[in-house]
Amino acid sequence: MCGIVGIVSTSNVNQALYDALTVLQHRGQDAAGIVTFQDDRFFLRKDNGLVRDVFRTRHMRRLVGNVGIGHVRYPTAGSSSSAEAQPFYVNSPYGITLAHNGNLTNADELSQDLFRTDLRHINTNSDSEVLLNVFAHELQKLGKLDPTKDEIFAAVKAVHQRCKGAYAVIAMVTGYGIVGFRDPNGIRPVCYGVRETEEGREYMIASESVALSAAGFTLVRDIAPGEAVYIETDGTLYTQQCAEQSHLIPCIFEHVYFARPDSIMDKVSVYKARLRMGETLADKVLRERPDHDIDVVIPIPDTSRTSAMQMAHRLGVKFREGFIKNRYIGRTFIMPGQKMRKKSVRQKLNPIDLEFRGKNVMLVDDSIVRGTTCQEIVQMARDAGAENVYFASAAPPVRYPNVYGIDMPSASELIAHDRSVEEICEMIGADWLIYQDLDDLITCVNDVNPEIESWECSVFDGQYVTGDVDQAYLERIEALRSDKNKSAKAKADNAIIDLHNDED
Repeated sequence: MCGIVGIVSTSNVNQALYDALTVLQHRGQDAAGIVTFQDDRFFLRKDNGLVRDVFRTRHMRRLVGNVGIGHVRYPTAGSSSSAEAQPFYVNSPYGITLAHNGNLTNADELSQDLFRTDLRHINTNSDSEVLLNVFAHELQKLGKLDPTKDEIFAAVKAVHQRCKGAYAVIAMVTGYGIVGFRDPNGIRPVCYGVRETEEGREYMIASESVALSAAGFTLVRDIAPGEAVYIETDGTLYTQQCAEQSHLIPCIFEHVYFARPDSIMDKVSVYKARLRMGETLADKVLRERPDHDIDVVIPIPDTSRTSAMQMAHRLGVKFREGFIKNRYIGRTFIMPGQKMRKKSVRQKLNPIDLEFRGKNVMLVDDSIVRGTTCQEIVQMARDAGAENVYFASAAPPVRYPNVYGIDMPSASELIAHDRSVEEICEMIGADWLIYQDLDDLITCVNDVNPEIESWECSVFDGQYVTGDVDQAYLERIEALRSDKNKSAKAKADNAIIDLHNDED
């Protein structure tokens, strides 16, 4: 999962882009990048690390210009090498940079086509570079010295015809403006907003509305599936539907885990959706154990807090903060190695014994993926003196890999794959385990916006909405995403980085 932002302003955008990326930091902690434009030149800074670590004062001073885009990343199909930090750049035509959130399911096929037919070289393993070159090639084919909005939209239309999978994109064309577009299924989120200043009207495109509101922009709306939004450097805005067929099928896991609770996505308040998840989870507890003996509900910080709070209220039991989180440890979901994830849990969370000792505790998390974190947390609760440890997941069992830009591990690494709830409960060491039902989860988000007819729920039901994901594809990502391969890839990347540092 990644975060993207683009701004057309009446003044320098470097600080505004930096601030927006810090707000979107939860979407990726692996790398960050900003590129701006001024006087027919791009100014780029990108590297591995958090936003605060990648950009120093000397870098910010060089990022001049009133137009720019930014990106925060964690790796999915690519490696964690800094060579794959975004935005990416091509010099022809015009000079184009691009930031992308999602994953192309036909990236391998496109890479071959780009080389053999389009005569373009792909320098990394990133599908984002593939997408950039497809867009650049389609724009170049039109052969216009000065592209108008019509040429920009025609190139986006061609991208939709060639690219499959999930993509929310912001691209900057040197001297002309920025274009944001979304795949025809609208799987990954992106929206845009406006800000009125004394100097004129300014626009921002971003993955989540919270980036807009934090910078003083007013949310206009989400970019529709298949739609493109083109903003010229003078602040003139154009929109056009560029897909022949489009359907809104957003990723439901955004509302479970990734998005900030203060964001609005496709007219769905993430906060309200998570409140509803807590209510329906409590209702399931009351159905299955009307005479439950839960003394206290404790969230696993931070994403599950909203659901846990509402669950406790519905059950009529105490809600307590039983874990203190170390804010300087990254999200374990994003960490690449199993041993690193396991070690980081106890570094990240510390229990307050008072809230556990002698009590029947219901722990609530947003989801259970590998189960490593849950197992450690259950044991921490027991070590803190809990009498019984129950565990609730605000999401259904995660049984299938994700192919649309979330780094869900291979199927064999998912604790719920081919296992019953009872088996999972035993593996994590809980006395009782309860999952949200998928129908209830869908109801939770549809209650907030009933206009959305379908949701991308592949990690729960194995149904891939783009229709091009078969067993052979899943087997390929099984090999790519296994921890063993990630470890080998990380070692290779580190060797390259060490060699580069030695040369410096």
